[in-house]
Amino acid sequence: MAQAPEFEIAGRPVGAAHPPLVIAEISANHLGRLDRALETMDAAARCGADAIKLQTYTADTLTIDHDGPGFVIEGGLWDGRKLYELYAEAHTPYDWHEALFDRGRALGVPVFSTPFDETAVALLESLGAPAYKIASFEIVDLPLIARVARAGKPVIISTGLANLSEIHDAVKTARENGAQGLALLHCLSAYPAPIDEADLLTVPHLGAAFDAVPGLSDHTPGTAAAVAAVALGARVIEKHFTLSRADGGPDSAFSLEPEEFKRLVEDCHAAQAALGRVRYDLAGCETGSVVWRRSLYAVKDIAAGAAFTSDNVRSIRPGHGLAPKWLPEILGRRAARAMKRGDPMRMDAIDWNDGDGR
Repeated sequence: MAQAPEFEIAGRPVGAAHPPLVIAEISANHLGRLDRALETMDAAARCGADAIKLQTYTADTLTIDHDGPGFVIEGGLWDGRKLYELYAEAHTPYDWHEALFDRGRALGVPVFSTPFDETAVALLESLGAPAYKIASFEIVDLPLIARVARAGKPVIISTGLANLSEIHDAVKTARENGAQGLALLHCLSAYPAPIDEADLLTVPHLGAAFDAVPGLSDHTPGTAAAVAAVALGARVIEKHFTLSRADGGPDSAFSLEPEEFKRLVEDCHAAQAALGRVRYDLAGCETGSVVWRRSLYAVKDIAAGAAFTSDNVRSIRPGHGLAPKWLPEILGRRAARAMKRGDPMRMDAIDWNDGDGR
C-alpha cells in the first residue's frame, strides 16, 4: 500500500499523520504600513499560527491601469473599484519582504508567499522561501506554476474556480517541474464565502483524487468550516488574519481577529487529535468508569436454598456482579449459599443443578 503523501515546510512535517498546518494569511491587512505588517505577524505567532503567508505582487504585475470593461469590479465587497487601484492599495511592497522574512525567522514561524509573476518568484527565492502558494485565480497560469515548481520547494495550490481538468493540469505541471510536495486546498473564491456552499466533502476527495495533501483555504465567516475540514482530513488550513476588522482594509471583512484565530488553531489541532483510530476496546481514560455499568446484585438477604426472584435480585450499579444478560437464567434458580443485601451476584452463588425447578 502506498504511503500517504507528506512533505515538510521549514522542517515541519505536513500530512495525514500530523497536526494541520494552520496558516495566517496577512494579505492586505497591513493597511499599507510596514510596522502594521510586523505587528500583525507578531500577533499571529502569539496565536499559535504554524506559518505566515504573504502575497507578492504589484498592481502592474497583476493588471494595467485601465477603467474599461472588466477592469472595474461589479458587485461584491469591492464593487466599483478599479482593479489597479485595489491592487495598489492591497499589495505588499517588494522592499518590505526582507524585513518580513527576518521577523518570521526571529519568531520561529515559517514565512512564505503567493507569487503572481516571475519577478515575485525570483524575490522569494532570494529570501529562501520554504514553500510557495498558487492562488485560486492563478491555477490556470501553467507557466507560473512551472516556474514556482522549479524552485524545488513544496507547492500549495488553491483550487477555487477550477474544474477537475484544470486541477489535473496544474498538478501535472507542478510535479513535472520539480515541486517537492503538493497540497491542494479546496476553496470558495468568494469574499466572504457563504458557509452553506462550502461543500467540504470535496476536501478528502481532492486529496485522494490527486494523491496530494488536502486542505482548505477558508473565506467563510468564523471557524466552523475549517474545523470541520480538519475532521474530514484537511491538513493545511489557510485563513486571513487581521489585528482588527474595525480598522478596515480590503480583506478585513473575511479575516479573523487574534482571539478568533487563536481559537481556530486550538480547535483545528484538537479536531485532528480527536480523530485517533477505529477502536472498540476500552480507551485508557475509560478503565476507571467500567465499575459504573449495571450488574446483578442481591437487593435483599437471601438464604441458602432460597429462590432468586425479581424481588431479591436486580440489575443495578455498580458493575462488580454478573452482567445483566444473566438475569433471565438466574431467576427461579436457587442460591447455592447465603447472600447479604448488596452482595454482587457470582456464578458460584447459583445452584446450577436444580433441574427445571425454576
